[in-house]
Amino acid sequence: FTFVRIQYDSFGPFGWWDRWDNDFPDGDWNFSYRLQQMTSLKVAPDSKVLRLTNPDLFHYPFIYMAGVQNISLSPPEQKALRRYLLNGGFFMADDFWSESEWESFYREMKRVLPDVEPIDLPVEHPLFNHVFPLNEKPQVPSEDWYVDRFATAQQALDAGVTWETKRYETLPPLPHYYAYFDNKGRMMGVACHNTDVGDGWEEEGATPWYFEHFSEPKSYPMGINILIYAMTH
Repeated sequence: FTFVRIQYDSFGPFGWWDRWDNDFPDGDWNFSYRLQQMTSLKVAPDSKVLRLTNPDLFHYPFIYMAGVQNISLSPPEQKALRRYLLNGGFFMADDFWSESEWESFYREMKRVLPDVEPIDLPVEHPLFNHVFPLNEKPQVPSEDWYVDRFATAQQALDAGVTWETKRYETLPPLPHYYAYFDNKGRMMGVACHNTDVGDGWEEEGATPWYFEHFSEPKSYPMGINILIYAMTH
């Protein structure tokens, strides 16, 4: 297995590229290492970065997209992603927050899959316990998410705050895992909204506290559940 990240165009507060490379490359490397360590997969140590129009895309069954709130796909990219998904590929979209960011991603995916309506998966769905049993939809913030409101991360967690400092339409911003299914019921992808699963991969070594409370119990279990589910269904 080779972990593949998608490079895409967008324009946001960080310039034209915005966030396709969020948590890159450490998140990709760490997740690949943990996959090799914690599953029976034989995993390439080096991940890849591809554009959707790269013909090599179809050699890889799983792709990852980060920071998708301002994603903008050209017509050839929309066509390539549609063909990829309808022919057995799977995407994981991650690290975008607030209703406005979800609406932006939703509109872009409608250009890719106009006849598909995403479904907000309940925590009882097998995706959340396929390998590691989870009793909640994981919400993972960046390691320093608490700095504006709390003196320590522990104080934030004790107050039930696990979301990043942003402008939200409603509080608390609940995590959602929106699944896209084809007309045969196969899951083609999942969008992880109001959470940043990849931060737990990238920042696993930031502090022992962060690893203990987010990387180990949330990010790696959720990422592995999604990947193994995608590869076996």
